[in-house]
Amino acid sequence: MSSFAYLYERFPSFVQTFVYREAMEMLRQGMAPRLISLRRPEDSAQVAENVEADVWYLPEPDEMRSEADRLREARQLPGTIHNAIREARKKHDSNRIFEAVWLGPRLRREGIGHVHAHFGGMAARTAWWLRRLYGITFSFTGHANDIFCATDFPISNADLVRDAKFVVTETDYARQWMEKNQHCAKGKVFRVYNGIDRDFPPCKPAVEPFQILSVGRYVEKKGFRDLIEACRLLRDKGERFECKIVGDGPLKTTLDSQIDRAGLRDTVQLLGPRSQVEVRQLLSESHLFVLACVREPNGGSDNLPTVIMEAMMCGVPVISTAIAGVPEMIVNGETGILVAPNAPPHLAEAVGQLMRDPALAKRFSTSGREHAVANFSIENTTRSLKHLLVKHAAVKAPPAASHLDPALPRGWLSRWFGGKKTEAYSG
Repeated sequence: MSSFAYLYERFPSFVQTFVYREAMEMLRQGMAPRLISLRRPEDSAQVAENVEADVWYLPEPDEMRSEADRLREARQLPGTIHNAIREARKKHDSNRIFEAVWLGPRLRREGIGHVHAHFGGMAARTAWWLRRLYGITFSFTGHANDIFCATDFPISNADLVRDAKFVVTETDYARQWMEKNQHCAKGKVFRVYNGIDRDFPPCKPAVEPFQILSVGRYVEKKGFRDLIEACRLLRDKGERFECKIVGDGPLKTTLDSQIDRAGLRDTVQLLGPRSQVEVRQLLSESHLFVLACVREPNGGSDNLPTVIMEAMMCGVPVISTAIAGVPEMIVNGETGILVAPNAPPHLAEAVGQLMRDPALAKRFSTSGREHAVANFSIENTTRSLKHLLVKHAAVKAPPAASHLDPALPRGWLSRWFGGKKTEAYSG
């Protein structure tokens, strides 16, 4: 019997490996979540994750709409749901209500009374409808642009925060931002870092040339244009190195053109998407990891880029920018280097410093890994979310989960006392 359900827009996804790892760890910790994805994966076979659990994939939208209409015509839906469908189908994002109508009865048959969504986006809006139509409660983890940027959907960010049992953010920066910008957020937003496992190959780069690695979607907020410009500045100073950028996305052609214009074809490579195994191998072969995060014109930005944690766990020295939650990973001058965003000369200077000072790079390698192990280990971060689900959403922990974690609050106590008697549990 599932204790709760994870609800995803698309699962698994190459660009959301932290979500996959959390689900697998939640299973290992005995919580038995039901995994549900609104859409099927789009990843190529080259980078696709091998899913180690059953996943419910919803039917195509037209099929769900047809089923809902058939039930309406047969008068097999309660009047409230019948009327909600009639009104919602006239609006933008109406597929969310049909997903909820398809899911609600199936979740009830499995005895699932709570769902947790990742990202304050499509899946969270479907979860909102599950609550309204079927009384199935929800919570969600907000990550970056899904909470920092306003939307024009009928279900707003404020609606999601107001009606969720609780909200998780990846960083204290995001938690404080939400409490400042969402009046209903105070007291119900909790910080749980993204988690990573410790199974990373040790960093053993070749002696020459100096290897720089960056990984991420080819989108504005990753700052790849600044990284390429920093590479041009370093090349013009006579530095010898190679820079490899893993990823894919809408700026691929733009970045490729920038590399050509700068005459960096032999120095900077856009590698395209790579599997997690390949990314880990590339990290182990790198002298330095750089992610030059910037803020987008609409206010969007990275929040806690998981790949920085991965580099630190691998023992690769890291350089990034002082933006959003990045300073919660990189303590400037202690576990890596932070520079101002949108400043290629400063970025080039920092890279050059570590190229010329291997002892400093080694110190960052050691301290960075220690910081990652202490703060971002997947077993600890998943445990924190597990305790929130039991304490604040009345999720009943299966016997296996209670056996593995004797400190886990009992779900029935949370229900009976409405959370008052569970305050002693630290989670």
